[in-house]
Amino acid sequence: MESRIAAVADLYESRKQAAATAQVALSSLQRWISGDGMPAFGSVALLASGKGISLDWIATGQGEMFMGAKAQEAPAPAAESDTYAYIPLYDARCSAGSGAWNERSRVLVELSFTRYSLRKKGLTPSDLACLRVDGDSMVGLLDDGDTVMIDLSRNALEGEGVYVVMLDDHLYAKRLQRDFDGSVRVISHNREYREIVVPKDRLAELQIIGRVVWAGGWMV
Repeated sequence: MESRIAAVADLYESRKQAAATAQVALSSLQRWISGDGMPAFGSVALLASGKGISLDWIATGQGEMFMGAKAQEAPAPAAESDTYAYIPLYDARCSAGSGAWNERSRVLVELSFTRYSLRKKGLTPSDLACLRVDGDSMVGLLDDGDTVMIDLSRNALEGEGVYVVMLDDHLYAKRLQRDFDGSVRVISHNREYREIVVPKDRLAELQIIGRVVWAGGWMV
């Protein structure tokens, strides 16, 4: 059902607009799409009615997606493989050791995202991977156990943002910020953790795995 909810959400201008129509937080909508938790019937009904979608179709996948006259206007549905991209969620907490991080970690499950939503953000499915956040260094932005999607092709600092980096042979999600002297600050959202400054002449030691482009987690 999560893939059908994603398809409906992507009919809106943005997922933020879709969440507002369903009268839920954006993070709640993202959790439904990731398959984490069961959406409330009333919220799904609001989401569906905003675009004339059949609740029976959302619940079962049977029948027409659009109700009434809109069924005539809707294009023929694309094949499942063309509509959705499946992004691997790695057990990357097991990242210590030699070799590439994704060779040392197993794939727990594949998360489905519509290709349309990824394309809107300029993302290529084959460049993406999902990981779970470990620890409380980014609490307030990313909590322990949250899932993040990273763009592996963006493995160089392209401006301030949240990146997954390899430090001491472990993976961490951190905010990176470049200073005027060329050094890079590795910043934790939790102010109990000190900033790390990597001098310009030691930047080769800072391994950037990819930029965080999506995040989702439980609210309870």
